[in-house]
Amino acid sequence: AKNLWHCFGCGLGGGVLDWVMKKQGVSFRHAVELLREDSSLAAGPTVRVLAAPVSFDADDAALLRQTIGYYHERLLANVEAQAYLVARGLTHPELIDHFRLGVGDRTLGLRLPDKKRKAGAEIRARLQALGLMRESGHEHFNGSLVVPILDEAGAVLEVYGRKLREDLRPGTPKHLYLPRVQAGRGVFNIAALGEEVILCEALIDALTFWCAGWRNVTSAYGVEGFTDEMLEVFKQRGVRRVLIAFDRDEAGDRGAEKVAPLLMAAGIECWRIEFPKGMDANEYAQKVQPADKSLGLLIRKAAWLGKGVAPSREASPSSTPALPSLAAEAAKEETPQPEFELEGDVLKLVCGPRVWQVRGVPKAPPGASLKLNVRVQAEALHVDSVDLYSARARSVFCTQAAAELGGRDDLQAALSRELGRVLLAVEQVIAERERAAHAPKVLAPVMSEEEHTAALAWLRSPGLLERIASDFDACGLVGEATNKLTAYLACVSRLLSNPLAVLVQSSSAAGKTSLMDAVLAFMPPESRIRYSAMTGQSLYYMGQTDLKHRILALAEEEGAARASYALKLLQSDGELTMAATGKDPVSGNLVTQEYHVEGPVMLMLTTTAIEIDDELMNRCLVLTVDEGSEQTRAIHARQRSRRTLEGLMAGQRKQDIQALHQHAQRLLRPLAVVNPYADQLSFHASQARARRDHEKYLSLIDAVTLLHQHQRPVQQACNAHKTVEYIEVTRADIEAAHGIAHEVLGRSLDELPPITRKLLQLLSAYVTEQASLKCLAKDELRFTRRELRESCGWGDTQLRLHLQRLTELELLSSERGGPGGQ
Repeated sequence: AKNLWHCFGCGLGGGVLDWVMKKQGVSFRHAVELLREDSSLAAGPTVRVLAAPVSFDADDAALLRQTIGYYHERLLANVEAQAYLVARGLTHPELIDHFRLGVGDRTLGLRLPDKKRKAGAEIRARLQALGLMRESGHEHFNGSLVVPILDEAGAVLEVYGRKLREDLRPGTPKHLYLPRVQAGRGVFNIAALGEEVILCEALIDALTFWCAGWRNVTSAYGVEGFTDEMLEVFKQRGVRRVLIAFDRDEAGDRGAEKVAPLLMAAGIECWRIEFPKGMDANEYAQKVQPADKSLGLLIRKAAWLGKGVAPSREASPSSTPALPSLAAEAAKEETPQPEFELEGDVLKLVCGPRVWQVRGVPKAPPGASLKLNVRVQAEALHVDSVDLYSARARSVFCTQAAAELGGRDDLQAALSRELGRVLLAVEQVIAERERAAHAPKVLAPVMSEEEHTAALAWLRSPGLLERIASDFDACGLVGEATNKLTAYLACVSRLLSNPLAVLVQSSSAAGKTSLMDAVLAFMPPESRIRYSAMTGQSLYYMGQTDLKHRILALAEEEGAARASYALKLLQSDGELTMAATGKDPVSGNLVTQEYHVEGPVMLMLTTTAIEIDDELMNRCLVLTVDEGSEQTRAIHARQRSRRTLEGLMAGQRKQDIQALHQHAQRLLRPLAVVNPYADQLSFHASQARARRDHEKYLSLIDAVTLLHQHQRPVQQACNAHKTVEYIEVTRADIEAAHGIAHEVLGRSLDELPPITRKLLQLLSAYVTEQASLKCLAKDELRFTRRELRESCGWGDTQLRLHLQRLTELELLSSERGGPGGQ
């Protein structure tokens, strides 16, 4: 009468499930399955065997198909799995049947013979070989939504499982595939692929697009899961355009950057669907309703990933009607593109008789929430803070606004549509701001045909290095022949994988800044970044590619002293990586964020210091400005000539020469350099620092070759992964670099800075002369700083510093004598 039982012998008791579990000796889940099929088993004398969902004599393909069919049947009756689909917005009535979705609910093993029996052991071993069961006896897709990958004939090629629960034990994977190694994993939704394809990162995202009306969608198996098989299928089915809809996070960006070149190399146009920062397709479709409208807007705004002008996105005449093109979707869109006004962070939008105003529009993607101050005004006014990414919050706002603005039955629906337009306008503003933030700070101008021809002719002209030197002279930089050419080649080396660095050293007002300015003026503005000073962490927070193949110029080395560690790493490693604590935009919790800045970068600094940090010095080519009287007289003559009519006309020619060099530099591109004479070169090995000097010497040769790339044949070398383009070094390149290296790198072996060495030479001549006049040995001659200053014409401060250096190195002895200890 009560559906209860009790044993007076042992004291056990319970309900129907307890009776079946105890009497038949089965588990709770097994008892549930038995009673589902036959409730009379509660009093039956023996265990009834559940019907097996698979045929024991079926081949592997049939066995896999039958198991997927069983999972599909279980989903139709599984409340938890269906609730998961609803929670992810996957509610299309045909979705489950169309893709044969299923659920692994831990009941497959209950319907197989016991593993101790021969038939049970054999069928379990076969399912384990297929990857559907594990050695432990558990199902591989336990507790997972099951999505099979089918070919056009309906055969199962791969299976994807997504755990239904989020509160999993640490280390439990949420995403599962068949563990067995396969030649091909198949292509999801292959039958619907045509000229235009949306490529997602995950199958859930692909199902999201399908439910929103885009049938021409497929998915990779994660950011690294775009296979060669997919590419071949795209080629075979005549795919012309792919819209990459990977997640908008670091991994998704990296995956898109990897997939796009593969597709474009196959002649397929590539576009990127850009979700708000940190979002994927499924999350965005749930946040911004209706999903078909919101996803349609992102599709139409997809960013072109190729070079040059983006091609037309109209459908071709041969497009299949069943696969809607971008143009067709745009025609279906009933809501016009929102027209708005933006003043600072305030957005205004007019919709018929109502004026909408939004305050606090962020400058960067907001993450999972977008809470702003929204005002709608007609005859009356309603203002409130609303999370535009929350459907519930938008609904409440529209209900309250309708009550205040008039209360008509149709007003709330109209306000809901208009608020959707407001959301699209806000997202458009955020996307434009983000695009502007990531755009190059200085855009390269478009060269005219005449400018391109002239620049190419200059690059192909003989005696290129001599022309560079003469162009510097024509622009007003006299003398310094080796310094000018070395600095110019170092700037060219920005396109190499290991660029050079230059440190220009001189006393104050000697012309080091003029040398740097003259060289930088020959480089394109978009290829150079110049700062007066830098803080210790400033380099780490630059954009990831802001410094790549660019020139970083610092006016004074002292101004970058706090950033010296980052500069050394950037020069040695070619990249910077820093982990810092920041706030997660979704949860608000403190998390570790990684900042990554890519090189290579060419570094140029100036300094007045005599003593230079050894760590910095051995990474740079040290250039010393000529401070002699002959150079000073030449500079004076050039300064006077600028005041003449000829000097005025030369100033106009200077701009033309600089523009020519900038256009020529834009025609250079990064190429690998191969030196077939490398094994015939030699370099001194007397000091450990020669290891870095030798690398500078080789890079100098590479820079000369790279500058002449339009005079060298571009060759190709192929390996298993990619094709590499390269140019080869010639003997002339080595001779040109050798002449520069002999003078510049020779200074690195000297224990004295170049200016101090020059003073020692002047001092040696002075001592020789004075000793001869006074008939004294050199070591017997005594002189004061004043006498030396009058002889060589140096300033007292400069002379004092360099004499102290010579004294410390015991090349000069100092004595005190006379009144005041002079």
